[in-house]
Amino acid sequence: MKALVWHGRRDVRVERVPDPELVRPTDAIVRITSSGLCGSDLHLYEVLGPLMNPGDILGHEPMGVVEEVGNGVSALKPGDRVVVPFQIACGNCFMCDQGLQTQCETTQVRDQKMGAALFGYTNLYGAVPGAQAEYLRVPQAQYGPVRIPDGPPDDRYLFLSDVLPTAWQAVRYADVPEGGSVAVLGLGPIGDMSCRVATHLGAAQVIGVDLVPERLERARARGVETVDLNDFDDRQQVADAVREATGGRGPDAVIDAVGMEAHGGTGSGAAKAMQDMTGFLPQKWAGTLVRKAGVDRLGALYLAVDMVRRGGTVSLSGVYGGMTDPMPMLVLFDKQVQLRMGQANVKRWIPEIMPLLENGDPLGVDDFATHHLPLDRAPEAYAMFQKKEDGAVKVVLRP
Repeated sequence: MKALVWHGRRDVRVERVPDPELVRPTDAIVRITSSGLCGSDLHLYEVLGPLMNPGDILGHEPMGVVEEVGNGVSALKPGDRVVVPFQIACGNCFMCDQGLQTQCETTQVRDQKMGAALFGYTNLYGAVPGAQAEYLRVPQAQYGPVRIPDGPPDDRYLFLSDVLPTAWQAVRYADVPEGGSVAVLGLGPIGDMSCRVATHLGAAQVIGVDLVPERLERARARGVETVDLNDFDDRQQVADAVREATGGRGPDAVIDAVGMEAHGGTGSGAAKAMQDMTGFLPQKWAGTLVRKAGVDRLGALYLAVDMVRRGGTVSLSGVYGGMTDPMPMLVLFDKQVQLRMGQANVKRWIPEIMPLLENGDPLGVDDFATHHLPLDRAPEAYAMFQKKEDGAVKVVLRP
């Protein structure tokens, strides 16, 4: 089959690789019809390369058609149309019962001291072959895949794999009071959808912060107040502008949808230097450095802590991977800021989201993707998305 394979920093290639096969009774093989390109894929393209292996297959936002199932899978049959959550969970352990599927005790990557295995996402999460490919082996298929109806285009349901539940969790974790205010930092796919979800769930004031004109305009078109980072000289001015827009107090909640790729900000120079240094080290040494002494670029997180009102909540949906990040503990403690974070627990939120896909399209998923490209053009898609060219917000790959 054809698949997108990682070879190094900013070096991904579509190659022929062996077709996946059933390994365990609870496996399924899915023929991929659409696979999203996620902002967190760019971390593999850039700073998390030391945790990858040449030949790893990328991608974690798949949907398609079941081709084959193991004898331990009774809820699926060949021909079923499914969307597959990005994490691999069993559905019957203590953590899954708590709605914490990203901490699944059956698939936890214990040798790395990490949570549930993820498709196509580094050694830390099991080095499981990913979904930017023609076919995908789906472990724990007795629980994970979500059957969807035939008929509607893929985009109606594709984003259940990651974007929708990640944004939904970000807003739920933000705990925005009815009629309250929330600022969203970063208007990429997750930030954009978080703005839509926050509005849908009753936030009276949603403020989107970014620096890419097309992304700001896209948010404004859906009624979001926007703050353009290009209009300010430093982080403090941005925080002041958001406070002024919220009556001088600051928003009730801030969602950081940027993560380790934050634009500028305090500490980003040293962090960028360390990230760049890993590119010159042998793969094994670089991986050890990232695991033990990684430092994120924390501009977005510092901005979130600065602008949120006292007693407010900061919800982190952007991926962070540093082990020695300096946190502004004095400010967090003094302001009584609540922090919520983590990978989205996809199946926890699907019952709340699914009715919105079956009855109209209040979140605008049908035209959410800005680009649809064949899998053969995936390297081009990564470069375009990384450089924020051509208005790229969400790219969908089709084998």
